Amino acid sequence: MRRLLLTAAAATVAAVTLTACGTTEPAADDAAKKTTTERITLTDASGAKVELDGPAKKVVGTEWNVVESLVSLGVDPVGVADVKGYKTWNTAVPLKNEPKDIGTRGEPSMDTIAALKPDLVIATSDLPPAALQQLRKVVPVLEVRPGDAADPIGQMTKNLDLIAQATGTTEKAGTLKQQFQAKLDEGKKSLADAGHAGAQFAFADGYVISGQTSIRPYTSGSLIGGVNEKLGLKNAWTVQGDEAYGLATTDVEGLTKLGDVQFAYIGNDGDKDSNPFAGVLAQDKVWTSLPFVQKGNVHRLPDGIWMFGATESMGKYVDAVVSALKKK
Repeated sequence: MRRLLLTAAAATVAAVTLTACGTTEPAADDAAKKTTTERITLTDASGAKVELDGPAKKVVGTEWNVVESLVSLGVDPVGVADVKGYKTWNTAVPLKNEPKDIGTRGEPSMDTIAALKPDLVIATSDLPPAALQQLRKVVPVLEVRPGDAADPIGQMTKNLDLIAQATGTTEKAGTLKQQFQAKLDEGKKSLADAGHAGAQFAFADGYVISGQTSIRPYTSGSLIGGVNEKLGLKNAWTVQGDEAYGLATTDVEGLTKLGDVQFAYIGNDGDKDSNPFAGVLAQDKVWTSLPFVQKGNVHRLPDGIWMFGATESMGKYVDAVVSALKKK
């Protein structure tokens, strides 16, 4: 996690070599070493100043999008909220180590986090203010916004950049952003070549809770909605999403307002209540009467693409959408 410091062996070899050459370069080498250990000052989403002695090495992530960004940047977090849940829902960016489970995403264990003695905890504003305040009394905390319906992709990359600054991985962040933009460009061209430019498209997920089916539309303000539009698709949802995630709530009757669209969703075989579309709705008369259901324009995308992730999850999502629609 941001291991930018020279090893003692490397420093020794460099010093011997420079002395043998009779050069004045050691001063430049000293300056380089000084740069790697300079304090880092960041301003987080709350407006707070976060001071670090150098790139954070031991990092805890309280939300899965943060964890994905860390792993994508080459940083193995020492603590992760709901490790089992992350492994179930985000197989696009798997963990490369065995981090300590710090509890749930909504209520992480302060004692567990403190025992890890991290250099930095990266949390989202989804945590209650009291919890964030308590964390800040124990360890440095970098707070990021979980999303922004006004600019979902921009917020995703802004978070990635802030995490990269804290961990000394800005070069890797630049590469991830370039790769993601290339993925969007390629996906848009592929869909246009297949005749899907401007296609009406609706993405949702759903849950069965106490026997009741709840469906969440991903509006234009959602991260997935933003990606869909970058792919040249038109979001068919007309409902209003929330200010952070661009999510709304409806039921099966609300799907009748979509009309003749391409409909996609992500379920999870590891969560039996997360896929009503292929479950309880299969025998529902409203569902089976929908035009996109009757035409076979319902696409279950692969499990393990976290809908609120970062560049790599969204890149996998692009691949999945292009693959699904090119079959039609």
